[in-house]
Amino acid sequence: MAVALIVAAGRGERLGTGRPKALVSLAGRPMLEWSVEALRAVDAVERIVVALPPGELAAAPEGTVAVAGGEARSHSVREALWAAGGGDPVIVHDAARPLSRPDLFSRALQELETSGADAVIAAARVSDTIKEVGGDGLTVSRTLDRARLWAVQTPQVFRRVALERVLGGAGDELLAAATDDAWLIEREGGVVRVIEAGAENLKVTTPADMAIAERLLASRARLD
Repeated sequence: MAVALIVAAGRGERLGTGRPKALVSLAGRPMLEWSVEALRAVDAVERIVVALPPGELAAAPEGTVAVAGGEARSHSVREALWAAGGGDPVIVHDAARPLSRPDLFSRALQELETSGADAVIAAARVSDTIKEVGGDGLTVSRTLDRARLWAVQTPQVFRRVALERVLGGAGDELLAAATDDAWLIEREGGVVRVIEAGAENLKVTTPADMAIAERLLASRARLD
């Protein structure tokens, strides 16, 4: 059975609410609770661990395991994994993506099981033209082939042995540099596959993102 780790320790400074982002109210409940609700609807998930800011552990939803997060994202994932007890595979999800549906988690788990990969990540195809700049940060050096580019999201699902190996073997500096945990698998030569998720699975970072998420959740509620 799978264990799910929710990263909810971010301060949310760009959101401008003055409190941890995952605890800000979104469509009538703390943002974190939308992800917990979705994961509870996935039959394969037996335990949910939430990495929260130190001092906010009491805010963890009932029935979840709370742990203090670290300085950077992958530090929080490591702390949550160590607190998780058993469970394999491991789902890692950002509380800042409250629109993820249960079927997205289930598809990621299924792809991991059937593909033989070390990790499976949700991602969206890139629709914009992407240009790379040189060392001055301004001069275009080349245009990338967007047909091969994906914008990485969560959930990300890992074979437990692979995630334990990279988190346990990485120093604090490397963990601080990791913008997603699949990169740690990649750099060791592991196999990472993608499953397609829609642009609706957005990450809430700014007040504008909050407004979009509110509208999408309201629309979803009407349809449901």
